[in-house]
Amino acid sequence: MSDVVGKLWGFCHTLRHDGIDYGDYIEQITYLLFLKMADERKIDLPKDCDWPALVKLTGTDLTDGYVDILRKLGKSEGMLGAIFAGGQSRFNNPVNLKQVIDVIDQTEWTGLGVDVKAAAYEGLLEKAASEGKKGAGQYFTPRVLIQSIVRCMKPDPRANSQFTINDPACGTGGFLVAAYEWLIAESKGALDRDVARRVKNKTYFGCDLVARPRRLAMMNLYLHGIEPVINLGDSIYDPPSSDRFDCILTNPPFGTKGANQAPNREDFVVETSNKQLNLVQHCLTILKPGGRAAIVLPDNCLFADQAGEVFKILTEDCSLHTVLRLPRGTFTPYSQGVKANVIFLTKGSPTENVWIYDARTNVPGITKKDRPLSAQHFAHFDKCYGADSNGRSKRIETKEGDASKDDNVGGDRWRKFHISEVKEREFKLDGFKWLKEDSLEDSDDIPEPEELVTEAIAELEGAVEELNAVLSLLDQENGSATAPSKGSSK
Repeated sequence: MSDVVGKLWGFCHTLRHDGIDYGDYIEQITYLLFLKMADERKIDLPKDCDWPALVKLTGTDLTDGYVDILRKLGKSEGMLGAIFAGGQSRFNNPVNLKQVIDVIDQTEWTGLGVDVKAAAYEGLLEKAASEGKKGAGQYFTPRVLIQSIVRCMKPDPRANSQFTINDPACGTGGFLVAAYEWLIAESKGALDRDVARRVKNKTYFGCDLVARPRRLAMMNLYLHGIEPVINLGDSIYDPPSSDRFDCILTNPPFGTKGANQAPNREDFVVETSNKQLNLVQHCLTILKPGGRAAIVLPDNCLFADQAGEVFKILTEDCSLHTVLRLPRGTFTPYSQGVKANVIFLTKGSPTENVWIYDARTNVPGITKKDRPLSAQHFAHFDKCYGADSNGRSKRIETKEGDASKDDNVGGDRWRKFHISEVKEREFKLDGFKWLKEDSLEDSDDIPEPEELVTEAIAELEGAVEELNAVLSLLDQENGSATAPSKGSSK
């Protein structure tokens, strides 16, 4: 994949002179990859809209024909029409388009043994991020992390006839694709006819604010034989539908861009402009009683003042049974300094104990080349989590030296904290740290500057949010003090 991505990215520099920026180019690649992979998988497309029809065209017939193909596909019925709705060609020069088609045509994409479209998309995003293109990583969650979460959550539609899975911030659909791939692996591809029919179009749901990743999410699942329901909208600010789900797997976009006001949602108990905390509240709304969720959250969501308020509600309504503290650099190269966690919860009963796994302290930071994120970073956590998807397996706290030599992390990393201890810390889970960071004593192993800066920004943003909350309270009090009393006249 790296070689193919390198070749594809090489054309991006050429095409920028043709008025095609990296975002447009990546979108065009997804269209072309879809057509090629649909041909490889013998998926029927409208007449003269398939890959063979495109490959045989040259010159202006190629650029005109590509425009016609996108237009016809956009007018198709069902999922195919939804995928290509509004799709437009950005290629003006037929030579450039032909070069890209030739590169794609040289590879049998379905035989590479990976989620090709996502891998190519993420590879191109990574190239964009390394060249300073802002926003390139907002749709990215590392595949090995997704797979670990899915293994723990076991999103199995065979559990009951109404089982549904949702990602309210789905991006390119990584969680939904991995959930389906997990099901196929578990069932060895042998699903009952009724289950297979239901899985095709009544099981996988999602939402995203941006059209491009939503389109790719639909493409990814369609090429897997799935017709998901992926809405284009804002899960936080739009009124929620009446739909409720058995399993939620999600990673809300990090940062504060666009989060300048609290959403007007009656179902949100805590009023905050923090996007991630609002997505947690949204998940609590759309989760069925007895349903389970895994949510990726940055560290500031575990220590900010309003985080305590949200987690108080959460622990009253749900069993917040597990927290995974992710390694430093998990989101490298997109957001290298971001520190994050995964919270696992089951709705319907209050929290008794919170188990925390520290996969960060004294674990070398993740780098793209020297120390890439791998499945081994989560192997020991997977064992500690146990076989029960709701976190009810028998669990034993680990001691120093408990982990196998094959694990990248291990030892005294798995601790249980009673809800009374959580209350003592005002529901701020970031306060539970029991391992000493050895690197702090080693001047040669201090955190990267990007990490230090990102951490400082997160703390400052949290402080600003708290000060704004204080200012809002003062404004309310001043308003009450100056308002005329009931029945009085000016």
